[in-house]
Amino acid sequence: MKTTEVNICDPFVLVYNHKYYLYGTRSATCWGKADGFDCYVSEDMDNWQGPIEIFHRPEGFFADQNYWAPECYSYHGSFYLVTTLGAEDRKKGVYILKADQPTGPFVPYSEQITPKEWASIDGTLYFEGEVPYLIFSHSFEDQPDGDMCVVELSKDLKEPMGEPKLLFSANEAEWAHSVPFAKKEFGMDGDVYFTDGPYVFKLSDGTLTMTWSSWGTKGYAIGQAISKTGNVFGPWEQIATPFWPENGGHGMIFTDLNGQQQFTLHYPNDKYQEHPCFYRVREVAGKLTIDRSN
Repeated sequence: MKTTEVNICDPFVLVYNHKYYLYGTRSATCWGKADGFDCYVSEDMDNWQGPIEIFHRPEGFFADQNYWAPECYSYHGSFYLVTTLGAEDRKKGVYILKADQPTGPFVPYSEQITPKEWASIDGTLYFEGEVPYLIFSHSFEDQPDGDMCVVELSKDLKEPMGEPKLLFSANEAEWAHSVPFAKKEFGMDGDVYFTDGPYVFKLSDGTLTMTWSSWGTKGYAIGQAISKTGNVFGPWEQIATPFWPENGGHGMIFTDLNGQQQFTLHYPNDKYQEHPCFYRVREVAGKLTIDRSN
């Protein structure tokens, strides 16, 4: 199938063994009951084989909703799927599944990585040397300012090492705005911001950048933050203008088979119409820029 026929949100690409492996949230079950994750495989980022179901909810498994934002990593000879899971009787959290192949089958691996008393979503991994970190959103249901947090993980990625630390809040970014439907959809008064879809990437000059999503002047959008120290703890400086300004979000960066940096996000941000898009990105003056002409 063509890229425009792949109906997913929150795309993530693993480049492995001369192929592209594309993961994401099933659009059809994003906002209701859900039971699995899929993968699509390509050699050219245009024609895709799939969907290949890589995880299906086992009988009795607690999670039956919020199957969101799967990210697949090749690590120490295995493949790890970092994802959000939820159920009616508990808050959303970040979990890790494991497999021997990028197409699965994946099986539950970790307990909840994020604090059980928090509503947390959209975990992404970042490695500083040999130390793995989980960056994730402490969701607006708990934190109306929209907090982005980090926690060190054990070397086997199975458990957190200590308590999460706050990196920044969405309301610190000039481009981010409170969601206009907070009262209608969530019953929340006052200004409500959200963070989601973080991805951390080191530029060739050593600059550490993070793309992340929130609500902009034209709907769902992506911003960029720069670590002033070059490490994951920041402090993080928010770029004033959005990286992607409207109706699309939850992106990530990868290097394609030709050595070119690519950015993928889902667009449009309209229910059941989302699909992955791919754009070249470049490094200009210590930050990333996106080429929307391709």
